Order: sequence, then structure tokens, then C-alpha cells
Amino acid sequence: MNGEEEFFDAVTGFDSDNSSGEFSEANQRVTGVIHVDTSKSNGIGKVGERPPQENGIQKHRTSLPAPMFTRSDFSVWSILKKCIGLELSKITMPIAFNEPLSFLQRITEYMEHVYLIHKASCQPQPLERMQSVAAFAVSAVASQWERTGKPFNPLLGETYELTREDLGFRFISEQVSHHPPISAFYSEGLHQDFLFHGSIYPKLKFWGKSVEAEPRGTITLELLKHNEAYTWTNPTCCVHNVIIGKLWIEQYGTVEIVNHRTGDKCVLHFKPCGLFGKELHKVEGYIQDKNKKKLFMIYGKWTECLWGLDPAAYESFKKQERRTDSLRKTKLDDCPEKADGDVVDAVPEAQETVQMYNFTSFTVSLNELETGMEKILAPTDCRLRPDIRGMENGNMDLASQEKERLEEKQREARRERAREEAEWQTRWFHRGSNPYTGTPDWLYVGGYFERDFSGCPDIY
Repeated sequence: MNGEEEFFDAVTGFDSDNSSGEFSEANQRVTGVIHVDTSKSNGIGKVGERPPQENGIQKHRTSLPAPMFTRSDFSVWSILKKCIGLELSKITMPIAFNEPLSFLQRITEYMEHVYLIHKASCQPQPLERMQSVAAFAVSAVASQWERTGKPFNPLLGETYELTREDLGFRFISEQVSHHPPISAFYSEGLHQDFLFHGSIYPKLKFWGKSVEAEPRGTITLELLKHNEAYTWTNPTCCVHNVIIGKLWIEQYGTVEIVNHRTGDKCVLHFKPCGLFGKELHKVEGYIQDKNKKKLFMIYGKWTECLWGLDPAAYESFKKQERRTDSLRKTKLDDCPEKADGDVVDAVPEAQETVQMYNFTSFTVSLNELETGMEKILAPTDCRLRPDIRGMENGNMDLASQEKERLEEKQREARRERAREEAEWQTRWFHRGSNPYTGTPDWLYVGGYFERDFSGCPDIY
């Protein structure tokens, strides 16, 4: 690494050159800045710019058709008081809880900072590649900050595809199971530099004041040039104050990223908030080799940035940080607004962003449907779902009616299969084992991008 600084920029916001003027540079939201400093300083430095896009790349929309539906007139407790301790995937929730995206589109947000994968593929050393992969794994949850809306549950057989030539990838996902709900996805680099795939089946539970999403399923990243595969599982996500107060989100738990070729491992601890919010958003961890020798230390916040140091410099930095925290705590204790442990936003919000469900610019583009696009999409693509489309357009009554209709159509299809003693047949994925961990997984069978959609189920 030769002591050089390395910047992993994951700045996400609405384009400052937006011709409509709806979003200004001052109002951009930072949802994940990854800065890994390999020098022996404390890692504080200037945030780099996102790599510039090439001229002529297709522009994507920068706003939604209608602002977010306000939930102020809705009795949350009247619904949730019957759900304490239950798995929310088995409960029909009012549309007021939702954001206008399918969970399949939410999964696609993993690809927002795909350039970190491209960067990892270009790194010559395994330690450098692991740093970029760790940055990518953390950036995948950064977009969830202040995203308190629930994505629509995918219908069985629902799909979503996304090709971004400007970002160098294409992506396909399918809802392969309804009970339990399992979403499988597959992505590949357009320059044959990576494969990214996995299956996700989060367990959602309501605990009176919070909703917890426990991750299940393995995420796999293959860097083809280096013949390396990395696997990990996301941290637990929890939404607090669902009954009263300001909604806020924390991620907690341990994420282990394993390089199956070298035996290197990155261990990241997403800290629980703590009594006074001192640990809110914090991430700490390290990279170790196959002999468990620590090679690199990582710390920061999953909402803001990650920093990295070699182990010796990190110990010195932590001692200095503890002294600084002691002084800072004395000051905060004198502030009435902090004494009760209220959570304070790490980055000021733009009002326009709040009205767009706190979506990033990448997320805003996920459900856009250009004229004629419906003719080339699979008929199961969630861009064609009328309930999500209705909510995005601000027609909540239509969205609710369509949601009920689609759910009843799904139930009737399930009853029909039961009468005929027929099993559901997935189209683009099959049940199998992860080739690197041996755990149950859903694997892409190929063929989607050849665009033969004959035989796709009628789910809408």
C-alpha cells in the first residue's frame, strides 16, 4: 500500500446539476462515505468525488410523481397491538406503512455503490480487495438510514431487472417462495469482472415499540479476475418508535466477510445504540488473515463513513479518542436536549428528500417506467404492479384496492394449486447449496437476459 491514502467514496444524493432545481447541492444527503486511510495518521481527510459519468449516458428521473403520503391521520397502534411478538410477513398491513417499492427493488439498492466492487477487482493485493469489499458491504445498508417505510411484499413469481450500463452491471431478482418469503438475486458485471448473488429471507417481528428485521440468507461476491469469493450476512435492522415519537433506525450485530480463497476475514461489529445514543450508527472491526493475525482496523459510522488504520496506529488513536470523548461528554451533559438521550440526526435532512420517502437518487430511479418499456419487460416485473404504481402516483385509494386485489388473486392461485396438488415452479432460480459455504441457497439458472418470457405466470 506504500503508505498512500485511499478514498472509497459512497456519497449518495440528488444530482446538484438537476435542471428542474428541485434539489440543490446544499441539500444533498450523504448516506455512506467510505474512506479507508492506509497511512498511520488518524485517517481524517477530504472526501473524494464520485467517479464522473461518461457523456451520453441516459439520464434518470430525479423526483417521484407525487410526495410521500403522510401517516399522521392513521392509528398505528390499532393495527400493531395485535401483532406483538408475531412475524409481520404473515400479517396484512395497511398501505400507509409502505413505501412505493417492492422488496425486490430494495434488494437492488445493494448495487448503488457498485463501483466499490469494480475497485476491488482492480486491486492487486488481497488486503486492499477486502477493504473495498468491506466498504461495499457497509454501503449496502447505508441507504436504509431514515427509510422508515416498509417495501411491498413481493408476490410469488414477481421479478425485477435492472441494467445500468453507466454503472457496469445488470441485475435480476425473483420471489421464489411466499411462505417463508424468500427473494433470490443475481448480478453480473458488464465487463465480466464480478458475479454477485444470494437469497434473502428476513424475519420481521414487532416488539411493542420497535420492528426488528433479522437477516437470513447468504450474500456472495465473486471477483472473477482473482478467482476469489466473499460471503457474508447483513446485520439486524431495527425501526424504533413505531407507535409514538420520531421514527429512527439502527443496525446491530456482527458481520463476517470471508475470502474463501485466502482465508482472510473481515469482522465488523455494528454497535447497538446504547442508553444515551453514544454508540448510534457506529461500526468497528478488523481484517485478519487465516492465522487470525489482525492486518487492518476499521471504524466509523454506517450512515457517514468508514476509516481504516494499521493495528499499531489504531491503538494510539483509540487512546486519544477516549480522552476526547471524556471532554465531549462533559459538554453534552450540560445540554438539556441531549440529557434525556434523544437521538439527533447525524446529517441535516433536506425537506425535498423527506417528501420522497428519504430515497436516494439511485432509489428514485428504480421504479421509473418509460413509454414502451412495458413491452420489453417480463410481465412479472414489479414496475408493472398497479398497487405500487398507484402509491407512487399519490392515489392511495387505488393503491389500497389494487393491493387487496393482488393479495386475493395470490391466495386463490395458492388454493388452486392445492386442489390440483401442484407445486409452484420457479422460473429463473433453483434451490441448491451455496458453492462456498454449503448452506441452503437459491442459484440463478440463466436465460433471463435472452428475454424469452413465454410461460411467465399471470400475477397482476
